[in-house]
Amino acid sequence: MSAPLFHDRVLIGICTFRRPELAATLASLAALTPCGLPVSVAIADNDAQPSARDLVEGITVDHPLEVSYLHAPQANISIARNALLNHARATGARLLVYLDDDETVEPDWLMHLVAAWRDADAGAVLGPVRAHYRPDAPIWMDRARAHDTLPVYGPDGLITSGYTCNVLVDLADPAARQLSFDPVRGRSGGEDSAFFAGFLAAGGKIAFAPLAVVHETVPSDRARLAWLLRRRYRMGQTHASLIAQGRPRAGRIRAAGMAVAKALACGGLAVVGAARPAWRNRQLMRAALHVGAAAHLGGARQIEIYGTAPDRSDTEPRSGPKES
Repeated sequence: MSAPLFHDRVLIGICTFRRPELAATLASLAALTPCGLPVSVAIADNDAQPSARDLVEGITVDHPLEVSYLHAPQANISIARNALLNHARATGARLLVYLDDDETVEPDWLMHLVAAWRDADAGAVLGPVRAHYRPDAPIWMDRARAHDTLPVYGPDGLITSGYTCNVLVDLADPAARQLSFDPVRGRSGGEDSAFFAGFLAAGGKIAFAPLAVVHETVPSDRARLAWLLRRRYRMGQTHASLIAQGRPRAGRIRAAGMAVAKALACGGLAVVGAARPAWRNRQLMRAALHVGAAAHLGGARQIEIYGTAPDRSDTEPRSGPKES
């Protein structure tokens, strides 16, 4: 099969599942500062029924950008992400930008992403996600910036993983040409981590555009420590599933032991800082991440947060809280 023919165009891809906040996301895109390239938008509706079609088609009448609707059922986030990936490749859009359906962008957001892509010689560019809290949220969450999304850097100063809530991917980059999102991970989450792990393993480079800011308001059901601990536990499971690939049993046992030790250390730091809620709860979140890693390496079942993986027979969508 021949490689796709790409043009220097941007496709902003948004996966959605029964979220009326999508209207605010699309409204914010209407005010974008020109980035020097043609821009279009595609919405991948992950519901079994095309529940977002009327909302999208009603908005597209007056929207300044071309907006396409894709029905990508059902309740498996990888299916929706791949629908956008395939649409970009089929239409020749070289730059695919992923955005979440409960985020809004600043006018210069896309301009900064594209500028970083031009300047950094990187096949992917991440931007920050700034969380905003409702009045009933605990004060410590804002102080700890518990829901913000930022890159993770290794000791060498390079970004070690990626996410899809604010990212530009150059589909013409050799490291991205054969990649897709794993449908088996489309129910548990972590499909974005696995995607970018494959991208980095293939020689890809990820840059950061600190001024390419998007915003999200944290709903009350996510402004809870229990939700954050569950999220970090799941992230730990995903991380362990990636590092365990190809390791012998002895290597997995050593990794599990290290994760347990780190969890205990973080728990100890949380006890020491018990009087400082932001510090304490950040340490508990770190501990939950390491507990999740140890649990996965020990054989625990992966938490499921989305709908149906291809090999599962239960098809009832699960509209749980957003995970990244």
